[in-house]
Amino acid sequence: MRHRRFREGEGERRSGSQETGCGDGEASHGDGMAPTLVGVGVGPGDPEHVTLEALRALREADRVFAPSLALDVVGRAESIVREAAPEVQVERLVITMRRDGDSTVYADAAGRIAAALDRGERVAFATLGDPNIYSTFSSLARAVRALCPDAPIETVAGIMAFQALAARAGFVVLEGTETLSLITALDGPGALDGALTDRSRAVAVYKGGRHLPAIAKRLAAAGRLEGAVAGELLGLPGERAGPLDELADAPASYLATVLVPPAGRP
Repeated sequence: MRHRRFREGEGERRSGSQETGCGDGEASHGDGMAPTLVGVGVGPGDPEHVTLEALRALREADRVFAPSLALDVVGRAESIVREAAPEVQVERLVITMRRDGDSTVYADAAGRIAAALDRGERVAFATLGDPNIYSTFSSLARAVRALCPDAPIETVAGIMAFQALAARAGFVVLEGTETLSLITALDGPGALDGALTDRSRAVAVYKGGRHLPAIAKRLAAAGRLEGAVAGELLGLPGERAGPLDELADAPASYLATVLVPPAGRP
């Protein structure tokens, strides 16, 4: 199965960027695979959630990178790869997330990837969940694209935290013609307001761990707390999953997920 190609900005050269010819060199593989950046989703935490396609992409790569807060810190994506494919060597890229959206935080990481592509190497970047949904990879891919306008960029789908939570909690996400809103509460529980307007819509909330008590209160006030479930650190040490009203007595970790069923479901 071919990986999905990341198309944004493909073939364009951004003003002020230096044309490096990344990925135009000879492939370093004996099998002739072209130098490519592949964003590989490794799931929310459980190494058993790493797909066969993801394992193949990691093993085929000349270099495998994963994000970390510091060079001496094992990031969560790296820890998953270590368990799922211990023979794969993972190199750390220090990426310090900032709330102001400053893209310069990806400059060093993008430069290392661009250098590997310029050497004709196939590069995999391991990321939690799916590389196309609330992922570090999309911003990193843009930074790499600015340096390597013609280098192929692909992605391998990963299992999402809300899917793992649904399985853990026995929660049916959608039935029939129901729809789903996937939102982030990084900026606070107010992000739920728009999603809760349509009572027939299920809601999945990401990145709201520190606001978990306030999220529960907001859902209760809207008559949507019943049946809601929450989970944090799914597949990782310290995992918790269960009814939201039982877990919302205190803030949770950053990697927390909430699922809210449509109102009126029998």
